[in-house]
Amino acid sequence: MRHSEIREQNQYLLNLQHRFRLAADAVTDAWMTFSFVSAIALTGSAARLLWKEVPGFREYRRRGIEVWHECSDVDLVIWLDSFDQLDALRRAETSALLKEFKVGTTVSGVANHQVDTFLFDSTSQQYVGRLCHFNQCPKGKLDCRAPGCGVIPFNKQIEGFVPDDALLAGAVMLYKRGIGRVGFAAELPQPNEFSSSLI
Repeated sequence: MRHSEIREQNQYLLNLQHRFRLAADAVTDAWMTFSFVSAIALTGSAARLLWKEVPGFREYRRRGIEVWHECSDVDLVIWLDSFDQLDALRRAETSALLKEFKVGTTVSGVANHQVDTFLFDSTSQQYVGRLCHFNQCPKGKLDCRAPGCGVIPFNKQIEGFVPDDALLAGAVMLYKRGIGRVGFAAELPQPNEFSSSLI
């Protein structure tokens, strides 16, 4: 495998994370306008400084070639005072991602199913569920059969899922009510090899 191919793969993976971070900022901008939103944070690999690893691709794995970790989605955490307007949040997210794509901030758009949002109660600090991406609740899909799914409309439940400490430990706060923006995902550190030439 040529060094140029490895460099191109690394550049792609760095740009992928940056694209997800831009999407996180766009969604945060949309959600912070809702009065019942207390705070928003980015977590998961999109929030971290990327690390190198041997991926599952056969040609890389066989030769032990390390490249940057691949971000697969955007993980957001949102703290809410109430949960009766989750559909409004879902629609605002979809609109923000579409607008981000149309203005050309990203070469290829980030779809709403690539944004995974963990819902927390701002009073109890307890995990409540995840924001559903379906355009109606219930949708009649297999996912909708999870116990408790849709009891609160558009509050998705995943059977057996319990958030671990790492979910919040690695979170980077983007918005706090009463303060406003406290951070931008797109400004988080990137490895030195990052270049915006492909964005």
